[in-house]
Amino acid sequence: MPAASARSRTAASARSAGAERSARRNRPDPADRDGQNGADKLGTVTARIDELLELARARLQRVEPTDLAVEVAAGALVVDIRPDHYRADEGELPGALVLERNVLEWRLDPTSDASLPEAGEGRRVILFCNDGYASSLAAVSLIDLGLADATDLAGGYRAWRKALTDG
Repeated sequence: MPAASARSRTAASARSAGAERSARRNRPDPADRDGQNGADKLGTVTARIDELLELARARLQRVEPTDLAVEVAAGALVVDIRPDHYRADEGELPGALVLERNVLEWRLDPTSDASLPEAGEGRRVILFCNDGYASSLAAVSLIDLGLADATDLAGGYRAWRKALTDG
């Protein structure tokens, strides 16, 4: 078979695969209500991430910023999962352990070779990010690992900071 003919078939195959991927992306997801990409019967669109966040938060007993000191006094481990630049720009929560999101599960899973000494079985873990979105999803990940008492700080660092200034 001539090389040009093989390249032509390979290019056609790649175009076909690309068209198939594009069709799959545009096909309604069976999990979508009414096949409308998250639209309910009134046409209100809910992003999938919003639905995932709602499901995650239903599994959590979130801590209000005004209750954080009580949780810490009871032995809770408070974990800041924000990237460095947020801590540099907005400040730190005193006493919080800093663990960036990409290593969180490995450091807090007591059965992991990479776990930290602070990661004890049965210890309450309270995660926070800037506004309490990423921390809700991360807390559920810890629950799925077996840290049943993991949760997050409602409203995140910014709500905690506001509670300090308002209180």
